[in-house]
Amino acid sequence: MNGYSLLEHTLRNILCFIYPLEEDWSMRFQLLHELRAVVESIEILRGATVEPFGSFVSNLFTRWGDLDISIELPNGSYISSPGKKLKLSLLGAVLKALRAKGGCRNLQFITNARVPILKFQGNYNISCDISINNLSGQMKSKILYWINMIDGRFRDMVLLVKEWAKAHNINDSKTGTLNSYSLSLLVVFHFQTCVPAILPPLKEIYPGNMVDDLTGIRASAEKFIEETCAMNINQLISNKSRAINKSSVSQLFISFIAKFCDISSKASAQAISPFTGQWEDIESNMRWLPKTYTIFVEDPFEQPVNSARSVSSKQLTRIEEAFRRTHFMLISSNQNQNEVISIIVRPLVSKFMGTPGNQNNYSRNGLGPQLQARRAIKPPLQAQHQLQAESYKATITRTASASGAESYTATTTSTTSVSGQGAIQPPVQAHQLQDKKVNRNLNSTQAIRVQTQPVWRPKSDIGV
Repeated sequence: MNGYSLLEHTLRNILCFIYPLEEDWSMRFQLLHELRAVVESIEILRGATVEPFGSFVSNLFTRWGDLDISIELPNGSYISSPGKKLKLSLLGAVLKALRAKGGCRNLQFITNARVPILKFQGNYNISCDISINNLSGQMKSKILYWINMIDGRFRDMVLLVKEWAKAHNINDSKTGTLNSYSLSLLVVFHFQTCVPAILPPLKEIYPGNMVDDLTGIRASAEKFIEETCAMNINQLISNKSRAINKSSVSQLFISFIAKFCDISSKASAQAISPFTGQWEDIESNMRWLPKTYTIFVEDPFEQPVNSARSVSSKQLTRIEEAFRRTHFMLISSNQNQNEVISIIVRPLVSKFMGTPGNQNNYSRNGLGPQLQARRAIKPPLQAQHQLQAESYKATITRTASASGAESYTATTTSTTSVSGQGAIQPPVQAHQLQDKKVNRNLNSTQAIRVQTQPVWRPKSDIGV
């Protein structure tokens, strides 16, 4: 087995273990349900909704991923912008209610952050971060989810890069390293700058500064953003003249690691801009001056915010060392599977993969029968719809492209408008469907019915 074959085989096995299973979705929905009950018990939060965002909504979380939650305040149909003082007061009330309820561990109230956060560890050992009115976070998560529609390798790469970063202790903004959002943007940037490009500059998906458009009536603002993204993504995937990148996930992973081996020296003069899809000279962009950050990874949906603003110069050196050390090992001619695993995943994951009996859970070509059966069938849903117990009927329409590639997308209708019905909904992906109708019991008062018909979707090396 040559180096690329060994790495591809190993990465597939790693993905088998870090993909969320069906029970991982269920546990997070249960946590949301419990938190909603807590919020409803707080007088000053009556009428507020509990809505997830982050990797859970973008479908970029692993089995051990955190759960980001936004408590959205009632303001009629309009988007509200409460001040930091009010947010701190409301989170303080939630903290008091969680303590009274019991069952929450490691409660932390982070008041000095740009966005105040209440952190705790709930049931099932899932860490939760609560913020107030984080609609921009919800919309960013949805756009990242829709990017998955363009190429399924994106999700695989994000999950692998996150696990690799955790294994090297460079995925923690509190210690001056990269947060998970900036890591996802680095993968976006890699997909934009590889040859041929897999993703376009994000300005071709949403040409404006998204946060500036989150004003006025919420349903209208969300609908405008969703329809703009849908139109541009559909144009992109239907463009038969664009060059197709056929790199395997292992090839993409190696080239990702190689691309940032000199990140420390490059960051002194250039910024990473997923919005334009290229390195940008900091000195020539007045929005980024004066230069006060060690590394600049621009948030394409909230310009000119730096998503990697917490990275320190000392930790950037460590980050570069992690890239260099990993690259050296991956291109080594005498590598073996255990060495590859040890440099990509954390010891706990490595130990689990090596436990007798677990080897039967995966096969050479991907998921084995045991994990395949347990793999999550639920796509990320818009949480406000589920938590408010609305009824949905999702119809899966199916068409086939000339090439024979397939995909699945959902159109939804609802009895109550929350966030712009008629706007695009996250697609139900092919592996999450059954051949016939599937009735899913989401909670005691809501169910989703799915009927399948074929829709074009680009193929990828490893299915999501």
